[in-house]
Amino acid sequence: MRQTLTEIYDAHIHAGTLRADAGQRAVLPVLEEVRQVLEAQPAKRGVFAGLFAKPPVLPKGLYLWGGVGRGKSMLMDLFFEHTAIAAKRRVHFHAFMQEIQGQLHEVRKTGVDDAIRPVAEAVADAVRLLCFDEMQITDIADAMIVGRLFQGLFDRGVTIVTTSNRPPRDLYKDGLNRPLFLPFIALLEDRLTVHELESETDYRQHRLAGAQVWFTPAGAAAREAIGAIWTELTGGGSDGPLRLAVKGREVVLPDARSGVARATFWDLCGKPLGPADYLAIADAVRVLILEEIPHLGISNYNEAKRFVTLIDTLYEAKVRLIASAADEPERIYTEGEGSFEFARTASRLREMQGADWAAG
Repeated sequence: MRQTLTEIYDAHIHAGTLRADAGQRAVLPVLEEVRQVLEAQPAKRGVFAGLFAKPPVLPKGLYLWGGVGRGKSMLMDLFFEHTAIAAKRRVHFHAFMQEIQGQLHEVRKTGVDDAIRPVAEAVADAVRLLCFDEMQITDIADAMIVGRLFQGLFDRGVTIVTTSNRPPRDLYKDGLNRPLFLPFIALLEDRLTVHELESETDYRQHRLAGAQVWFTPAGAAAREAIGAIWTELTGGGSDGPLRLAVKGREVVLPDARSGVARATFWDLCGKPLGPADYLAIADAVRVLILEEIPHLGISNYNEAKRFVTLIDTLYEAKVRLIASAADEPERIYTEGEGSFEFARTASRLREMQGADWAAG
């Protein structure tokens, strides 16, 4: 007999691969109900195949929200992996919206009056289940289309399960033209079960508590150690690059999953990025793995200035930093213009290594 999601979860507890958590366990029956209804539906067939059939029973989706590191992404991944349908997709919400904006741009070139409709139809033709990680909306371009896009997906039988760090009512909070966004919140609350994951434990913080998060020198041993942390935080998988739209530009984090992103110093400081770009990164991730930080000085002064801005942004946003570097923070930048001012950055880097820093 097939196991329920709760039984699968309990098996992980017994095996020691997960830690028992009452808040997490309470979510599983909700996900199990969605799973059973989805699996009971026939797969999508041709245009006329279901002409005389009864309309399928559509499961209500789930909006799972709560603090960072509570296990939301892990629960969604468990559900996604064990839902036995082919037409399903798991994607970071930022990445999905970037795809949608690109598709809308292409469709508008054809001169259609309503570009959202064919885009929604294309998505619905491909999937019956969409799982979004980290739903948050900060971009007005996204805010102005999500209502009609999601309505189109729901109308075409797509079930949505999503995680978020905030309840629906706090999405796009204080955003420009927010009254135009409010119907989308009502739509989410109508079509999705809204469930707060009330766990007292920040598992992401727990995994890093007391762990080494600054590795020097940035060689093979550091890469291996950071690879182990990546596996611990993400399960070893990857959703691929995370692409963030910032003022008409694209900022790319080469590897991302479950609120954790991985990049090199040169990815983020070797390119002409600025405060707005780093703010977008800090808003999109809760843990940043930054590798190959070199010694800094006159030869890479511009890169050094960007690094200072990046660290200031991560510090203010309480984003956890895991890094490999050529040296300890106090010895990265010791000579040349800017070295004196870098002492403040070195102090912040040292403080950010604290076991409970991001929880403060």
